This record gives sequence, C-alpha cells and structure tokens, in this order.
Amino acid sequence: MRHVRKVADIMPAVFFVAGFVWDALTIGRNVAALDLWIFAGYLFCAAVILYLIGRPIPLENSESKLVSLFKKHYSPRVPYFLLQFLFGSLFSALFILYFKSSSHWLAWLMSLALAVLLVANEFLESEYKRFTLSWSMFGLCAMLLFNFALPFILGSIHAIWFYLSTLLGASLAFWLYKKTPNHLGSIKPVAAIAALLMLAYAADMIPPVPLVKRDVVVAFELEKTNGQYRLSQQASPWWVFWRKTSNDLEMVGGQRVYCFSSIFAPPGLQAKLYHRWQHYDKKLGWVTQSRIGFDLSGGRYQGFRGYTYKSNLAPGEWRVSVETENEKTITVHKFSVQQVETAPQRVVLLY
Repeated sequence: MRHVRKVADIMPAVFFVAGFVWDALTIGRNVAALDLWIFAGYLFCAAVILYLIGRPIPLENSESKLVSLFKKHYSPRVPYFLLQFLFGSLFSALFILYFKSSSHWLAWLMSLALAVLLVANEFLESEYKRFTLSWSMFGLCAMLLFNFALPFILGSIHAIWFYLSTLLGASLAFWLYKKTPNHLGSIKPVAAIAALLMLAYAADMIPPVPLVKRDVVVAFELEKTNGQYRLSQQASPWWVFWRKTSNDLEMVGGQRVYCFSSIFAPPGLQAKLYHRWQHYDKKLGWVTQSRIGFDLSGGRYQGFRGYTYKSNLAPGEWRVSVETENEKTITVHKFSVQQVETAPQRVVLLY
C-alpha cells in the first residue's frame, strides 16, 4: 500500500509531463481552427471537473447511477488526475505554440520556468494550495487560449486584443470560482498572472500570437519563378555537414543582401510586417539602419513570404528583426558580413 500511495502522489506530475511531451511531438508550426476547438474542449472539461470537486457533497458520495456503476473502481483522486491531464495537455500545447511563435529567448525562458515551477508545486504544495494552483492554471490556460482565439477570429493582431483577451480569460476564471459552491483555494493569483502577462507583452517578451515564424534566411540573390522563390545563399563549409547554408556571409563590394521571411497567419488576418535591419557597434550596441515594411495576408500553410534588401553592408555583426507595425517582435535572425575579393561558393534553394 505504501508503494501504491507513492505512485499516486507523483501521478499528477506524470500526467503533466506526459501531456507536455506529447504536444511537443505532435503540434505543428501553425495554429488551426480545429486546434482552438480542441483546446476549448479541454478547458470546458477542466471547468466541469473544478465545479464538481468543489461541490458541498463529494463526488464519491453521490447517489448518481453513473457513479454507483463505477463505484468499485472509483477513487477520490480520479478527478484530480483528470484535471492534471487536461491542464498538462492544454497548458503545454499553448506554451509550445508560444515557443514556436518567437525566437525570443526571454519568452521561451519565462514559459519554461513557469512550467518547471508548476511541476515542482505538484510535489511541494499541500492539498489546499494545490487547489489554489488549479485555479491559477485554469485562469492561465483560459488567458492563453483567448490570446490566440480573439486575434484568430477578428483577423487582427492589434495590441488591444491581447489585453482584452487576457482580461476575458481572467474573468472566466473568477466567474467559475464564484459559481463553485465550495470556494476551495484562492482565486487571487489569477489576477497576478493576468497583470504579469500584460506587463510581459508590453515589454515585448510575448510574441504577437497567432503569428508563427516558418523561415527567415539571408541571401545574395532572389528570384521568383512559378510561385516559388529561388534564393542564392552562402554555402556552409564542408565540415558543417548537417546544414547546407551559413549565416556567415562573404561578400564582394556593392553586393545586395536579401532577408527573406515566411510567417504563418490564420486565414483572413491582414497586417503589416517590418524588417528592422540593425548593425552592431561596439560603443553604441545594436544600431537600426532601416525599417522596411510590407503587407501580410494570412491563410497560406507554409506562411506568407516577404523580403527586403540592403546594399553595401558594413562588415561585422548584423541582425534583422521581423516585427509588427506596433513593434512587437516575431523573430530575430542574426548573421555576419565579411568583405572578400571574389564571390564565395553558393547554394540555391527553393522556398
């Protein structure tokens, strides 16, 4: 029995980690309407379980015929296991989509740290605090889901929709907590999480979802033929056998450099994107050389393709930030420039 109890104690964390690993392997690099419906179903099931385990009469004491039928095999911990599985699937899926929406290490690190903290709390917190944690996770999942769904439905990535969707998610958690007969745990952390998300978004630590980066590359020449882009890129050295191209550009004087980006956006979403070209100065840091915009139209599975270019790039470190009109960063691509007398070996790839 002691071993059984030990296994039962770690099952919530096992469910959480299993859901995270499964979603990491199965979720694609874009957001589909079906995904949002599935996530909404997870959230609804979690809401039902939270309500049931907050009833004045515990579920295992219910006289329901359905409960009586499975009473032999029923355990009071079953609702908690199901709740943790739903949170594991929903929470990890949404955060993986956030990871794939940006190359910002701060956003990735913040999300990973929160996931680790949630797993750790499953081992350390008491039953009372665990229920507080459940409300916090429900509120966070609701906010993240609304962050994706509202821009998806409205076809706009304006900042106001992020703030509004965060407030809607938090409001749903507060409403459910108020409707639950026994107010187990505390709902206050949900307000703190909402404030933290909005501050992180204002500081450009959260990508402008539901936009998702597909590809960002730099090239010497660009040509569009039969709906495909032919890009002439720097070939990797022979010893870098795991990739065909390199971001260490060797250029002759006066040559152009193209930045080509492919960003997924849901059907119907219209926006303006920008490439911010920056050169690194040892005294001044990253200095913006130009910010060039182009229109984005959603709906293409491989992502909307756009490009900008510059000539006569100074030697040294460069980066191009792909960002929205209100300067929210989608991704950052770094490369270096070195002047040479003869053109280096190149490789041509299709996008």
